Amino acid sequence: MGKILEGIKVLDLSRVLAGPYCAQTLADLGADVTKVEAPWGDDTRSWGPPFATDFEGNKVAAYWLSVNRRKKIVKIDLKSEEGKQKVREMIAESDVVVENFKPGKLETLVGELPSNVIIASISAYGEDGPRRNEGGYDLAIQAQSGFMSITGENDGPPAKAGVAVIDVACGLHTVNGILAALFHKFRTGEVRNVKVSLWDAAIDLLVNQVHNVLASGKDPVRMGSAHPNLVPYRAFQAKDGWFVIAVGNDDQWAKLVTSLSLEDVTSDDWASNPGRISARDEIESLLADTVSDYTREELSDLLAQIPCSPVNTISEALADPQSIARGILTHYKGVQVLASPLRSLDD
Repeated sequence: MGKILEGIKVLDLSRVLAGPYCAQTLADLGADVTKVEAPWGDDTRSWGPPFATDFEGNKVAAYWLSVNRRKKIVKIDLKSEEGKQKVREMIAESDVVVENFKPGKLETLVGELPSNVIIASISAYGEDGPRRNEGGYDLAIQAQSGFMSITGENDGPPAKAGVAVIDVACGLHTVNGILAALFHKFRTGEVRNVKVSLWDAAIDLLVNQVHNVLASGKDPVRMGSAHPNLVPYRAFQAKDGWFVIAVGNDDQWAKLVTSLSLEDVTSDDWASNPGRISARDEIESLLADTVSDYTREELSDLLAQIPCSPVNTISEALADPQSIARGILTHYKGVQVLASPLRSLDD
């Protein structure tokens, strides 16, 4: 993408994940980002083990490294008048401010905000509504939004996603809003602020599941790795681990049947997705028995014509030839970090 935001000054007054992730993405795009932390540091500096070395040689939780590359870090005590004045000056010199205080708290701390600066505010529940003053971590929002009710195995307890997906989604929505606000300002001269909440991002993440409820009047249930609208679309146990088969259309189903030599044990009624949905249990049982006879490598070769994959560990994914070819890992100030998916980490 190149340094398309070069010359844009961003002040990151946020903490933990959604805001720092947003500001890091802006830095990846070339913005000059300064992050203000309390004298004791962002909470995530202590979210370990594991610990590593930060960009200045200090011991820090690996978590913190994941959302703070390419930023200038300054320590300021916002409880002191001197600290508040310093932040007022920094805000006035910025093009964009990213903050995740409770609604209205930033103005309480530093006074009226300048009208020529884009203020991107991230909160737990938004600027209005009965929960506006409540804080929230990703796990709590996953639970309250219904996200956890559809995550996990059917006969097991609710489960959260393996990463804080709501925080990340909220951060990305905020990036989109900021880019739109910058475009609008350059085009018209008018400043539009950005307000995004974890709650809104969580409900948005439910996409098709929300519309399944609206259409059927029924709440979905936990289905593990299976899909409510597609069959077969889930993980199966192979000889040496788990393997995902993701049939997205009827042509892929036909190829799956041929590839696994299942012509004599499948029904013509299964040729269409609605027919397969009706026979979910029978189809999944058949494939579970079949897949268990093969290794993951054998299945990858047999099913090369349809979407499928072994369920890799993270280490396996990082070592995948595609990751190496794409430069998934890079270095910033001597520290190994993930590369930006925007591919603007050119140093």
